[in-house]
Amino acid sequence: MTINLPYGLGPVSVELLLVVLPALVALVIFILVFGGDKAKKQTKRRIERIKAANNKEMTPQEIVSIRRSNTDSEIAFIDTLIKRLLPRPELLRLRLASAGFNSSLGRYLLICLILGIATFGGLRFVSFIPLIVAALFGLFAGIMLPHAGLSFLIRRRRNRFIAHFPEAIDLMVRGLRSGLPITESIKTAGKEIVDPVGTELTGITDAVRLGEQLEEALWDTSSRLDIQEFNFFTVALSIQAETGGNLAETLANLSDVLRRRRQLKLKIKALSSEAKASAYIIGSLPFVMALLIFLVNPGYISDLTEDPRGIFLVFLGLFSFAVGAGVMYRMVKFEI
Repeated sequence: MTINLPYGLGPVSVELLLVVLPALVALVIFILVFGGDKAKKQTKRRIERIKAANNKEMTPQEIVSIRRSNTDSEIAFIDTLIKRLLPRPELLRLRLASAGFNSSLGRYLLICLILGIATFGGLRFVSFIPLIVAALFGLFAGIMLPHAGLSFLIRRRRNRFIAHFPEAIDLMVRGLRSGLPITESIKTAGKEIVDPVGTELTGITDAVRLGEQLEEALWDTSSRLDIQEFNFFTVALSIQAETGGNLAETLANLSDVLRRRRQLKLKIKALSSEAKASAYIIGSLPFVMALLIFLVNPGYISDLTEDPRGIFLVFLGLFSFAVGAGVMYRMVKFEI
């Protein structure tokens, strides 16, 4: 189907308009959102110059983060839409913070919008895919792909934290045995240990320096990280603050327990690797075979995309595949 454009521009396809117009809208929003950082970048550069001149201890990121921002976007209209229409935005902010994603909620939602429109537009260029199917795949890509990417970043950051956290505890133990208080020991470990452990420990000491109690800062970080190893550390410090005792010995024992716990996780991962490899191979076979059939004989598989019964069978097969993948995932997942 085509329509005639005004001013003598000639006819144009409706499908092309359905692809181009949303892409232009997303591009305008992208320019508005990401273009609003010019003043912030200039301010950051000025802070860096002042820091280099005065050689102060705090970094520009720490100076900027002293004043907590309550906005999710640089544009007031988008910020209002997020607060009114997005369900549970605080949960999404917590996930972004857990992943170490140093960006606003508005930018994350814009990435979701661009992925959805790009997927929809790409599928619409394939003539045999119906409009409703392309829209559903675009909606799925706009919601699930960023969510899966964020989950991957959170999982990777947690694994790195668990790998380096015992070293940080050992450094705290040495500081305590040399006579330093626990806050100074945490500060020293935050400077010496790599990210993300160093970043989180530095954030705790910054919160204490700004007037927050150590126990409150630990529990805030614990709720954001959602890591059992750090929960053990927080509980140990909380109990020691109430009952007293040899904190250095307690943390030394905790470091040994965390190392043994990590060794057990690696052993379970090695034992379940064969089952995971089998699941990956079996799970990829339907998609690989569908692609090969489409490349060899497109007409043979066209009924699955043109006939309503075929579309129903495709969705039924994807649902069954998702259920089977979930069951296999639960079979190879062990909680320690």
